[in-house]
Amino acid sequence: MSQKTQETIENKVFEFIVKRKVYLGRRLDKYLAARFPQYSRSFLQRLIKEGSVKIGGQPAKSSYVIKYRDTITLELPALKEEKVCPEDIPLDVIYEDDYLMVVNKPPDMVVHPAPGNMSGTLVNALAFHVQKLSSAGGPMKPGIVHRLDRDTSGVILVIKSNSIHNDIARQFMERTVNKEYLALVVGDVELDSDLIELPIGRHAVNRLKMAVRHDEGKDASTIYEVVERFGDFTLVKVMPKSGRTHQIRVHLKAIGHPVVADADYSRRDCLYRSEIFREAPKPEEQPVLDRQALHAYRLEFYHPELKKKVSFQADLPKDIKTVLELLRERGTIKKTKR
Repeated sequence: MSQKTQETIENKVFEFIVKRKVYLGRRLDKYLAARFPQYSRSFLQRLIKEGSVKIGGQPAKSSYVIKYRDTITLELPALKEEKVCPEDIPLDVIYEDDYLMVVNKPPDMVVHPAPGNMSGTLVNALAFHVQKLSSAGGPMKPGIVHRLDRDTSGVILVIKSNSIHNDIARQFMERTVNKEYLALVVGDVELDSDLIELPIGRHAVNRLKMAVRHDEGKDASTIYEVVERFGDFTLVKVMPKSGRTHQIRVHLKAIGHPVVADADYSRRDCLYRSEIFREAPKPEEQPVLDRQALHAYRLEFYHPELKKKVSFQADLPKDIKTVLELLRERGTIKKTKR
């Protein structure tokens, strides 16, 4: 895809030609939302309605279907200037070079600032520790090319150079990035491995949650493999093949095995030692796990500057390790025959 940018006093005019066949058949508003993630889809739809988006020089509609070699012109107003406040928050850096870095994100950390949550994020930490970050994601998401949920720990990729940001973003969009997660789920998963293909969309009642939606959901697919069985719990390796919000958590719940201590998609938001050993709860007992047992274990992608595939992984954090150690100490609980 080629692109030209012409800056005016109040806005920027982008012109680019669609050359990658992967974009063909996609609605114009969805295509623009993927290319300009710092703007909401509703905002881009409004620009289209106002005539600020043209195909071949002619005003287009949001429902327009992208075609090969379409010339798209987009006039974008400048974002209101916002600043990320640098904060001296420790970073667990797995790998770093002049172009990118790979970080082991701890649980209970939001990736980037947003209204109502402007501090304590990964981006606040990056702004303190890293001299230069890619600006392609927008002023409040410097260096960010993908995300992890707040309480999901593990490998996250950060982009330092604008020169490779679009290439890496394209790899995520085209689903050529290989992602592996480890999840401890409730119950004894029946199959040793399987492919889950269920569409995901916003929950019909709680719009902050996602759900399997056969009416208006987007296609989503997830592969899982059993790693270790404990009878009432199962450790699984999960490989999402699409990137829907909360995909792993929603899919595992859909097959009857929600992630342990998932506040949104399971019945409990924590796990106690007494529960593991099936003992009476102790007074003032503290949980051994107080967040969802989901960890981004491995990430593989093509490094545009090194010209080769690279792979990085992060060991399980202490809280999930502790739970697994307790389960192994206890031993496997066999199924009871009915």
